[in-house]
Amino acid sequence: MAQMTVTQRRGRRIMMTDEERDAFLGEQRTCRVATVSADGRPHVAPLWYVWHGGSLWLYSITRSRRWTQLGKDPRVAVVVDDGTEYGQLRGVELSGSVVPVGEAPRTGEPCPELADVERLFAAKNFGLEEMVHDGRHAWLRLTPDTVVSWDFRKLGGDFAR
Repeated sequence: MAQMTVTQRRGRRIMMTDEERDAFLGEQRTCRVATVSADGRPHVAPLWYVWHGGSLWLYSITRSRRWTQLGKDPRVAVVVDDGTEYGQLRGVELSGSVVPVGEAPRTGEPCPELADVERLFAAKNFGLEEMVHDGRHAWLRLTPDTVVSWDFRKLGGDFAR
């Protein structure tokens, strides 16, 4: 797994362990990806993903605003979170720069780096054994520079501290 710089200083009590983070990212389906336009405006949109090998793998439409912005500035911030009640909130924020992997758009040309990722994505999101390519999406890999996590369930109902 790639080395990640964790800059979380506050809230160490509620920070997830590496194992908790990996399990959480493995079970969730949707993340919110924040990109920046040329004029500095943020753009946030939901996207399905797979967490594999210390990277967040994003499957994005290549004709999207997100893809265009990332072609000009590959920096992103991504949030995956869960919970409805305050004491149940948990999540992970990852940031860094994305790198395209495989052909864009993806048509299924052999790409060994994507074999496990596509198998996991197809099973997780579609219940399939193999990825179906539509010729509109492509892969982006985020190996985060910064990871911050929280799990309010660790507070045990003590929210005042």
